[in-house]
Amino acid sequence: MIIQPAERTRSVKEYYFSKKNREIAALNADGRSEPVINLGIGSPDGRPPQIAIDTLRESAMKDGNHAYQPYIGIPELRKAYAGWYSRWYGVNLDPSSEIQPLTGSKEGILIISLTFLNKGDKVLVPDPGYPTYSSSARLCEAEIVTYDLVEELGWQPDFDALEKMDLEGVKMMWTNYPNMPTGAPADPALYEKLVDFGRAHGILVCNDNPYSFILSDEHYSILAVPGAKDCCLELNSLSKAHNMAGWRLGMVASSAEVVYEILKVKSQLDSGIFRPLQLAAVEALSQGPEWFAVLNGEYRRRQLAAGRIFDLLGVRYNPASQGLFLWGRVPDGVDPVALSDKLLYEAGVFITPGFIFGRNGEKYLRISLCAKEEVLSRAYEKIKAVL
Repeated sequence: MIIQPAERTRSVKEYYFSKKNREIAALNADGRSEPVINLGIGSPDGRPPQIAIDTLRESAMKDGNHAYQPYIGIPELRKAYAGWYSRWYGVNLDPSSEIQPLTGSKEGILIISLTFLNKGDKVLVPDPGYPTYSSSARLCEAEIVTYDLVEELGWQPDFDALEKMDLEGVKMMWTNYPNMPTGAPADPALYEKLVDFGRAHGILVCNDNPYSFILSDEHYSILAVPGAKDCCLELNSLSKAHNMAGWRLGMVASSAEVVYEILKVKSQLDSGIFRPLQLAAVEALSQGPEWFAVLNGEYRRRQLAAGRIFDLLGVRYNPASQGLFLWGRVPDGVDPVALSDKLLYEAGVFITPGFIFGRNGEKYLRISLCAKEEVLSRAYEKIKAVL
């Protein structure tokens, strides 16, 4: 290479699932009798609402829909997001100033980090937690301060321990409920504590909330806590709840001041979201309880099938967890990484080892529910044959 990459790139590695997917592709190309069953990443395999697909197709045929779009999103989409939050979360948002559409919420994590972090600022990141929280902070040359989530506390923050930490220089805190990877649910009391903590210490609490409709009958937002917009923002997405992961449609909501600062950065990075995608999102956001009843009926069947795999492996798990994954602790004396590799190379089934989510995930495995029930059952049979 004629030049050296920026120093900041030394702080991050290729995303784990990017590497693992290449490894799986190589195994499949090796002439296996049956492709590897990949129970790793949480990429929904269902269809989006039919009305969203129809709207995308019809609006893509219309002249005038293929130009650059407003950086702040079209008014129809911002109003639809505001209506979604009001209807499901009981949160009132001003669609003109308190919502910023995103090209997926993963993009939002980096944009938020670029917006608010200077070199040397500190960021509270959960362990275990989504790896992108840490990699985005590193790309901003910020300092990561992990806080523990443990099974004994229901995978919720230990606020007594947080208060005893050196919080000097901490500017942001990432939270994520229903939690990925553990499936721990949110509740209003947790969000009230997080708002109080952020306000008391001048920390921007960034709540990542894409799983609140999956295997959950109650839907919570941190922004429902009075005064939350003063110290919190929330990311959300159509990827999980509407089977639209590849469409890359997300949003961030907070006070008008916070949202405007995010817009200043985002407007440097793209030229708006394809208008037909935005119009399709409006229709997807209008889905009622019947959509989520069907969606979660399917995921509950898959959760049971994934539980049978864990039962076979002697892995302990919470059958009432929420979100797109089943998370479980391996028996004492078992190495989750070695077990994951054994299942991949001998059974042709990939299950994610929990170490990639942090030190507190080292004794755990994670199964994605983004595979049909019959695929999970086939994985069970292949693993049983190897064991």
